[in-house]
Amino acid sequence: MDKTNLLNQLQSLRLKLHEIAEARGSLTDPDVLAISEEADQLIVALQQLQREEAAGTTLRKFEG
Repeated sequence: MDKTNLLNQLQSLRLKLHEIAEARGSLTDPDVLAISEEADQLIVALQQLQREEAAGTTLRKFEG
């Protein structure tokens, strides 16, 4: 999955999380927690992509 797609999904989840948390009046509501966990997974995927991009950049510097 590409970085732009992940960022768009994360933004969508962030808005959904805010709406549901506000509607339920609780940050510990099961639906709020489920969305939060999904957002966490996307954040981890984005961090992995950034590490891979950084490693690729470092390798290209040494190869060139």
